[in-house]
Amino acid sequence: MSNKKIRRYALIALIVAVALGVWGEISRVVARSNLAKENLEASIPTVATITAEPSTAGEDLVLPGAVQAFMEAPIYARTNGYLKSWDTDIGTLVTKGQVLARIESPEVDQQLSQALADLATARANETLSNSTNVRWQGLLATQSVSKQDADEKSGDAAAKKAASDSAAANVARLRDLESFKRVAAPFTGVITARNTDVGALINAGQSAGTELFRIADTKKLRIFVRVPEIFAAVTKPGLEAELRFTEQPNRTFAAKTVRTSNSLDPALRTLQVELELDNAKGDIFPGAYAEVHFKLPASAATLRLPANTVLFRSAGLQVATLDGQQRVKLKSIIQGRDFGNSIEVLSGLAPHEVVIVNPPDSITDGVQVRVAAPGKT
Repeated sequence: MSNKKIRRYALIALIVAVALGVWGEISRVVARSNLAKENLEASIPTVATITAEPSTAGEDLVLPGAVQAFMEAPIYARTNGYLKSWDTDIGTLVTKGQVLARIESPEVDQQLSQALADLATARANETLSNSTNVRWQGLLATQSVSKQDADEKSGDAAAKKAASDSAAANVARLRDLESFKRVAAPFTGVITARNTDVGALINAGQSAGTELFRIADTKKLRIFVRVPEIFAAVTKPGLEAELRFTEQPNRTFAAKTVRTSNSLDPALRTLQVELELDNAKGDIFPGAYAEVHFKLPASAATLRLPANTVLFRSAGLQVATLDGQQRVKLKSIIQGRDFGNSIEVLSGLAPHEVVIVNPPDSITDGVQVRVAAPGKT
């Protein structure tokens, strides 16, 4: 083989070697570039998002309620004596004015007899004093007596009349006490308690152990509920509710809010709310425990977010939003009502903003993120 051919082959081998070296280096550069790009893409977190929307649905607020009769009153005696008889027992439906019991009060009877006698005496004295005064006024006209003596007779007549009026008032008082010997129902209702019996000593007035009967009007019921402070503003008269009772699990009862206390309890920070329930059929007993379901109205001025979108930072509550370049923007919010799985946002967030769900605690402003496809994270 000639030298010329040897040089040619050597040149070709050199060119091939150089090409292989260049290709290898280019491959390594491309591989490093691709790896860097892959690492960069892998470092971009993938997040799930939701859109902040105005609240369009009301909230079902469930609270315990205490059921009471529409009217309920203990009945006490207004006169002293002994119980002569009772006519009604527990569970009896009575009407207004119906006699429940009778009291025997001989002392009051004697006092009334004495008062009647005192009244007769006072009126007799008044009559005599009036006739004397008339005669003396006639004598004064003819100047047969002094004006001083006539004035004394006139004053005596006035005093006797006052004494007569006082005696008449005492008789009226004792007759009222006599009428209290009949214990009557103050309104139509059901007797729920009887705490006396024939022969029992009766002391007038209200004190421990002196309650004779208890009566309740159960045709309509009151339900009292204590609403937490955050729901107080939307709980107003007219708000409808459903009542559920443990003893009747398959039934619901419609009730309506009739009034509120318009003031928060300073100790409990709750608003007392009263509802009314028609109980004409007697399905519910006073004293029952009720589960009250309020359907709170929606508020278009507020937004609703899942609770897992909120970040708890030293600056307060924040949410992570995304801009058009899918970069994070942290925003401070003011929370309204807490519904458990979701919260009400009063300010700090605009409608239709994109909010990150379950943002990592380390997330910061300006971070680039990738939004996951629906159904993926």
